[in-house]
Amino acid sequence: MKPSVPVVRRSASITSQLGLTDRIFSTASDRGLASDIDAGLDKVEVALNAEITFADQIANVTGRYLLEAGGKRVRPMLALLTAHLGEGSVPRVITAAAAIEVTHLASLYHDDVMDDADKRRGVPSAQTVWGNSVAILTGDLLFARASQLMARLGERAIQLQADTFERLVLGQLHETLGPQNGEDPVQHYIQVLADKTGSLIAASAQAGIVFSGAPSEFEAPVVAFGEKIGVAFQLIDDVIDLSPQPEETGKVPGTDLRAGVATLPLLRLRERAETDALASDLLARLEADVMGSSLGGGGTTAEADSAITALREHDVTAQTLAEAHRWARDAVESLAPLPKGSVKKALTKFAETIVERSS
Repeated sequence: MKPSVPVVRRSASITSQLGLTDRIFSTASDRGLASDIDAGLDKVEVALNAEITFADQIANVTGRYLLEAGGKRVRPMLALLTAHLGEGSVPRVITAAAAIEVTHLASLYHDDVMDDADKRRGVPSAQTVWGNSVAILTGDLLFARASQLMARLGERAIQLQADTFERLVLGQLHETLGPQNGEDPVQHYIQVLADKTGSLIAASAQAGIVFSGAPSEFEAPVVAFGEKIGVAFQLIDDVIDLSPQPEETGKVPGTDLRAGVATLPLLRLRERAETDALASDLLARLEADVMGSSLGGGGTTAEADSAITALREHDVTAQTLAEAHRWARDAVESLAPLPKGSVKKALTKFAETIVERSS
């Protein structure tokens, strides 16, 4: 059994680490909200460290591995933001935020197995350290713990968790199987993103409303916001996946493509390849030298790196970035029914910050 990585100690507030403080919380009222959110996030962190603890020694090490590797806690922060449309960071909100973050952590263990990822959050992925079976079982264990947390909040929380978990699994299933005959590949991919990523971010925003006692008419707007910003978030990840700076992303450039995942830049390239010879040539290189490795083939490392660089510099990657910004704008438009104030302003800036991660 290999030791877990050291516990990350936060030297600054979560909102500061996300680059949100000065840009989002500019007035005294806004800074008061920021302070409340940071205090709430501290409580979430305490809850996570308390709940992701197991009597079984092996489970305790594997279960805490990615928790101790860090993470920006984006989903709990979103829950705490929307909770300030109600009573704020009350205990029920803290519990729900922790449960959603545990659900997210669990999904990472499974994702890394399915993607055959080498790294996660700057450390070797769990399946690289312990193998696929242990990584899958650890993810299952964390999903169970998240359900236990939600069960403390009653039937509404259990239903929210079950619905979200179902969408997470369906999204992964549809990604694995790919588009069916006659199905548009891009539309299929966007739905996968909505299910795999958007559903959990939407659940975070919804939980903040539900468990803070905020007006029920705010649920639909924040759910729409969360789902759309989740799609934008993942489209930005598609761009970041091609980044030549693995020390910042914690991933080898082209990790998703090397695992055989057709991200939006590749899907857009396939569209171009039907009428563009240069695009067709690049597509052939990517499928043979990069994605071929997931099928036991593939070119040399230099050939794969060269193809990934060419895709990064191709117009389809800029198009993906533009589509991410469009989803973020649509997410902000969903917030129209919310009252003006610090929360709405913060959610708007949150959307802008999400799509600026690649710059």
